[in-house]
Amino acid sequence: GINAEYGLFSCLLMPPKKADKDAKGAKAEKAPKAAKVAGSGGKAKKKKWSKGKVRDKLANLVIFDQATYDKMLKEVVNSKVITPATMSDRLKINGSLARRAIRDLANQGLIRPVSNHSALPIYTRNTKT
Repeated sequence: GINAEYGLFSCLLMPPKKADKDAKGAKAEKAPKAAKVAGSGGKAKKKKWSKGKVRDKLANLVIFDQATYDKMLKEVVNSKVITPATMSDRLKINGSLARRAIRDLANQGLIRPVSNHSALPIYTRNTKT
């Protein structure tokens, strides 16, 4: 029988399913009635893909106004860690303006470099010694 047909793979075959008429019959009868009552009929709806999370567009300054410039001179000079990202976040200026401002502050001697890597320059306040 089975051994002759499948040879070596006969041990991998599953035994035949046992027909449980009571359990299957009861479930099969209830399911169609529930579907008709709900009025769904037909296929289930396909899952729609989400558009992803929408971030608010930042309206950062591209050029200093006097108030922001004064705030930079007062607050940023006293911060422990100064990077373009922290400046951009605190002062609501864009990244290129922050990089330029950091370069100017360093040239004036108000801040000093910790790491001068091109990807992420890190500066700190200039402690008076």
